[in-house]
Amino acid sequence: MPAICRDCLAAFDTPGRCPDCGSPRLLRHAELNDLTIAHIDCDAFYASVEKRDDPDLADKPVIIGGGKRGVVSTACYVARIRGVKSAMPMFKALKLCPEAVVLKGRMDVYSDVSRDIRDRMLHLTPAVEPLSLDEAFLDLTGTQRLHGASPARMLAGLAAEIEAELGLSVSVGLSHNKFLAKIASDLDKPRGFSIIGRAETPDFLAAQPVGVIWGVGAVSRKHLEEAGIRRISDILRWDHGDLVKRFGGLGDRLYHLARGQDRRRVTARAPVKSISNETTFFEDTGAMSLLDGHLWRLSEKVADRAKARDLAGAVVTLKLKRADFQTLSRQQRLDVPTQLTDTIYSTARALLDRVADQGPFRLIGVGISHLSDAGQGDLVAGLLDPVATRRGEAERATDRIRARFGPQAIVKGRSLN
Repeated sequence: MPAICRDCLAAFDTPGRCPDCGSPRLLRHAELNDLTIAHIDCDAFYASVEKRDDPDLADKPVIIGGGKRGVVSTACYVARIRGVKSAMPMFKALKLCPEAVVLKGRMDVYSDVSRDIRDRMLHLTPAVEPLSLDEAFLDLTGTQRLHGASPARMLAGLAAEIEAELGLSVSVGLSHNKFLAKIASDLDKPRGFSIIGRAETPDFLAAQPVGVIWGVGAVSRKHLEEAGIRRISDILRWDHGDLVKRFGGLGDRLYHLARGQDRRRVTARAPVKSISNETTFFEDTGAMSLLDGHLWRLSEKVADRAKARDLAGAVVTLKLKRADFQTLSRQQRLDVPTQLTDTIYSTARALLDRVADQGPFRLIGVGISHLSDAGQGDLVAGLLDPVATRRGEAERATDRIRARFGPQAIVKGRSLN
């Protein structure tokens, strides 16, 4: 069976450890040299960047988020072992992990690191589809002749390069379509490299919980469980028509994905009309502290994805769904397109204040639309506000100092509140 050493990148087909360097970190799979669709996911990206830039944090549990918003944006693996999760209220996270170091995110620094990683991906293939700052799909079809190496070997080399030169780790999933590649990248985190081949797809999927399907969250799982669907094998017992009749468009997706069928292509420049993110609560709520915390976290995710695509939005949209399932949607056009978390959040928060008395709510979401190249927004901002460019340069200079000397090198007064 063909194998590749993840440390020295030697290719061989003998059993045991790498014959060249003796490493046990091997990729061994019957379809190793035939699969071309990959998903790369940075491991605990924001927290890992902070640990890299401040060695004193190396062995400490680190949480990104907190402040007045009171919600975890992300957490390192040390904190995750204690039960800390994204979107968790900060008071609950600190109860689970009271010794955690809580830091506010440095999105400009994360964006710069993300661009560096993406540039390295583009050296392998032009077919790179970013999903956010810390993850992307790659299609390496036809690249073996160009680079003289299989996609698996190139991906192993890319992961080793990112770790050696940027001080960050990634997890790689390799398969024959996007759906399975994304699942694979989650199988062995951190520093993982997992492969799902065509031959094993049916047996692998049948044993998986339905929650591995992208987009099936807690609320969707509850409705599926009511229909007796807990594992993908349960979906296989349903006819296509019955699934669509019961679950609509989701039923169609379930039917095909349960069979490992995903015809979506990796699109490097797919047209994007809007960027949004939403969350559904387990219990309806009208608590402004909770709504505010989720609004901040969702704004961060929207800004994250906008920066990954170098886009800015001129319209901010707030979406709310009431306990009676009535959807409320409010929009605000901006003077200047933005990709900044603070601008998205503050605009959406003002919209929330206008309708807060119509709760409780079961869902909240935020998005940006009327998208344009992010650089165009910078240009317009400079024309409308003569000091906008200088403010942006000062902010980037601050981030460079923090990246070099640590997150506490410069602290804004408002962060002490």
